[in-house]
Amino acid sequence: MVVDSMEQQQQEQQGATTRWFVLRVGTNRENRVKKQLQARIQSHDLGHLIPEILVVTERVTEIKDGKRRTVERKVYPGYVMIQIAVDPVTGEIPPEVWHLIRETPGQIKFIGSPDQPNKPSPLSPDEVAKMQQQMARLEDEEEQVSIDFEIGERVRIREGSFENFEGTVEELQPDKGMVKVSIMVFGRPTPIDFECWKVEKVEE
Repeated sequence: MVVDSMEQQQQEQQGATTRWFVLRVGTNRENRVKKQLQARIQSHDLGHLIPEILVVTERVTEIKDGKRRTVERKVYPGYVMIQIAVDPVTGEIPPEVWHLIRETPGQIKFIGSPDQPNKPSPLSPDEVAKMQQQMARLEDEEEQVSIDFEIGERVRIREGSFENFEGTVEELQPDKGMVKVSIMVFGRPTPIDFECWKVEKVEE
């Protein structure tokens, strides 16, 4: 588990020399940057100075056009978390690590202090703790469902007892993977819950 790995590394380092930093990268380049950094770290034998790189994600089930698929969605789009062994006295990043990261393609920029752009600010212990808690929660949570509908949208029932009925979306229930649709039953608007994949948008 990634969270256990983070805690173990902190215990081994006794919190004295390793710090977590945040990298701002180009849009949709998070995983590519992570792989490039890992390859360069290995080729330069700097694994002892950069023990961990994270792109925090969560698994989400998307229901789109009646089709169900599971994808990994980035929790922090455009950001990569990186753990670096800094100088125990000055807290500075080793020059070889600094140059390796800055020379890696991907529009990489450290998130730093506004008054010291060339001296990145590490995450505080509280921020690291919150990140660990969030990652632990994401690993424990059931898979989330992303519903590609909006309240008030016109939809059609794909199958079941009300196949081909049209109605209006009244409520989204992503935790259950359900959508409440108001359809006409015996001449009266009736709200009924449907599984997301049984509903599709009406083409205008």
